[in-house]
Amino acid sequence: MGTEAATPEELDAVEARIDRWAGEQLAENPMVLAVDRGEPGVLRWHIRLQGEEKDVTTVWLTIHQRTLRYQTYVLPAPEENHAQFYEHLLRRNHGFNGAAFVIGDEDAVFLEGQLPLDAVDDDELDRVLGSLYAYVERCFRPALRIAFASRFPA
Repeated sequence: MGTEAATPEELDAVEARIDRWAGEQLAENPMVLAVDRGEPGVLRWHIRLQGEEKDVTTVWLTIHQRTLRYQTYVLPAPEENHAQFYEHLLRRNHGFNGAAFVIGDEDAVFLEGQLPLDAVDDDELDRVLGSLYAYVERCFRPALRIAFASRFPA
């Protein structure tokens, strides 16, 4: 695959690999609450994880022509302390491997990353799922307290 766009056969192989892996996660990983496929014609999976700091984290895996993109919603746009909030997230990005905080639709905060399709295997999928889960768990509550400080009594 490399830098060339994946062939239909290569896309089918990656899709089958992710389908198998996701099914195994649902059956064997107690943190995985559900695995759903995206709308027809889109190579996307929604993997719902039971959290502790954040009740539920949903990771989206989407196959593109050259990459697997992964993403999870973290929290809505901050109501207050904007500079402190974004500084906090940027500083947290520094320690992440393969993912970064980004601003998405309606200024909501997401964690996302991507990897080449030829790197998609069980170990990488485990790393992606585990990393996104760990990063959300580590950052969610402090970010929430900064972004919505007036809602938390001192």
